Amino acid sequence: MAYLDHNATSPLRPEARAAMERAFSIGGNPSSVHRAGRAARAMVEDARETIAKIAGSRASEVIFTSGGTEANALALHGAVVGAAGQEHRIARLLVVSTAHDSVRAVAEMLAESAPGLRLSFVPVTGDGLIDPSALRMLLINGKGRALVSLLFVNNETGAIENIETLAKLIRAEAQDSLIHVDCVAAGCSPPRFADWNIDYLTLSAHKIGGPQGAGALIACEDAPLVPLVPGHQENRRRGGTENLGGIAGFAAALNALDAQRAGEQARIAALRDDFENRLRPIVPGVVIFGERTPRAANTSCFAVPGLPAETVLIALDLDGVCVSSGAACSSGKVGASHVLAAMGVPENRARCALRVSLGWSSTGEDIEAALNSLERLLARHSALAAA
Repeated sequence: MAYLDHNATSPLRPEARAAMERAFSIGGNPSSVHRAGRAARAMVEDARETIAKIAGSRASEVIFTSGGTEANALALHGAVVGAAGQEHRIARLLVVSTAHDSVRAVAEMLAESAPGLRLSFVPVTGDGLIDPSALRMLLINGKGRALVSLLFVNNETGAIENIETLAKLIRAEAQDSLIHVDCVAAGCSPPRFADWNIDYLTLSAHKIGGPQGAGALIACEDAPLVPLVPGHQENRRRGGTENLGGIAGFAAALNALDAQRAGEQARIAALRDDFENRLRPIVPGVVIFGERTPRAANTSCFAVPGLPAETVLIALDLDGVCVSSGAACSSGKVGASHVLAAMGVPENRARCALRVSLGWSSTGEDIEAALNSLERLLARHSALAAA
């Protein structure tokens, strides 16, 4: 099998598996005071230190969650509810129009349930990046404190935002604003919490070769935050017994990524570029979305003109090649991607969008398998059209 869907989930790294096995051998609850509990607590805190060091935050700012979806929900809901009791409550919620559904859904729920909260979606350019002038106008024309949710790397196109520049713009135009950055799809691109001058940052383990079911919210100590689940764990910011194995695997995967970052990013970028360069002669008129803008090294989102995404997905799957659609899938049905729609891509082209995403286990053989499968599919399609 050629697995080319790392943006959906990346296979478990051996370093993460080994760390999880060590965690499972402890068998204690991190909240217990006996020897096994203390060993479990030490493992949790070591993981917290590792993630904080790599992400550029304090260990006390790292809150472990069940994944990126919960972390995003905790950031937005926790900020809005937490600030409600302060002198300056949040009156505006600004969300990038290409945000992941886990952000969009919470934002829309908050806009319906929180009195006086106004939700605005920030437009993007044709390359999928925030239009700074549009963001500035939303900031200066609105009234009240703002919570702005940004996306570091788009999981569909790989487009990379300049968070540092956007954060400076937000701080300049709305000084009491709060800033959240979704870094779940960051992959090989390093998030830098302190350098960006932001308030909340979300991460997920299974996008980088860690286990599913583990993630983190990094939140400034002075940023408002009310827990979604009350409890004494995670400094009373996220209740429930810590997922010891998941947390250990998360930290080990992030540590492995960080140690190999420069060389691995170059290796994966070379694979992605080789795929796209060889794709062009195979697929006449192929469209590669966001190719003119900085992209994550591992992501290629493209359209095969005239062939619906589901047709290509099925054909590749029958050949043992796993890729994804550039569309949002729900209950087995494929719909047009809100990301591509926000970029101004016509629906008929968006419905042909596919995504190849690479990771630590990707090889040249995977690229070869995908290109060969696409070439066979296009040959059959051409033969049928000519018949």
